[in-house]
Amino acid sequence: MDTNPSEYVLTLACPETQGIVHAVTGFLLDQGCDILDSKQFGSRLDGHFFMRIHFAAVDPVREEPVGEPAGAPAGEPAELAKLQGAFLPVAETYGMQWQMRAHGTKHRVLIMVSKFEHCLNDLLFRARIGELPIEIVGVVSNHTDHRGIVEWHGIPFFHVPVTAATKPEAEANLMAILDRFDVELVVLARYMQVFSDDLTRRLDGRAINIHHSFLPSFKGARPYHQAHVRGVKTVGATAHYVNAELDEGPIISQQVVEVDHTFGPEDLVAAGRDTECKALSNAVRWHCEGRVFLQGNRTIVLT
Repeated sequence: MDTNPSEYVLTLACPETQGIVHAVTGFLLDQGCDILDSKQFGSRLDGHFFMRIHFAAVDPVREEPVGEPAGAPAGEPAELAKLQGAFLPVAETYGMQWQMRAHGTKHRVLIMVSKFEHCLNDLLFRARIGELPIEIVGVVSNHTDHRGIVEWHGIPFFHVPVTAATKPEAEANLMAILDRFDVELVVLARYMQVFSDDLTRRLDGRAINIHHSFLPSFKGARPYHQAHVRGVKTVGATAHYVNAELDEGPIISQQVVEVDHTFGPEDLVAAGRDTECKALSNAVRWHCEGRVFLQGNRTIVLT
């Protein structure tokens, strides 16, 4: 076996039927590939099937096709294109929505933040040490508070102020930044502005928000204060995809921590910070590793 095989991740979703796993694993066997990890879920309630396979090509193609960018890993573009082309008949047979990417490919991420910096700092740190498969290409904020820490990390910082009157202009500026940096995922790390319906549609399935409560409880503003009024015994955080309904998007990750009657509102805020960071980093990691599948207003997460 090649001691340094090329590794890839195949994700797919399709109607549930017999023979899917056999067809996919048989394809990989025929291509001389070795399965390193496999997760799947078949929903009996609605007849959908989801699968994620991490595999290695043990006899990789070494010819680099004409026209590939200089500096690309030797053989990888040709090998990936070969595997993708060979898989097309299988995908068409089963009506699959699918993607095949090189394992460890970093997603180009834009972070948006307002005043609270803990989630931003956590993502910057995890990206810096290689814990998350992301390249943070920029940070956008409607305030200037975090310019120093962002630029210390060597990341471009963009101040885009937002008022009711300037919101269309601000969102146009944001879209220009997204296009300029070829952004694959937007992460709202306590960004306290609501997107317009038009921007939400443009970012469908590629914008993740962190809300500082265990949704569906305590939506909207000041959820920790709402929780205090209700005398909760746990507080939490929810990372979800952004949609047109405030704090209603498909949930990806949630975290909770126990509290009691001695906690005031500010104590709940402090207790919840770690849950926010963990829920958000989990959601970003799972999305970028191809573990999250959207199904209506819910997600399937193959961890």
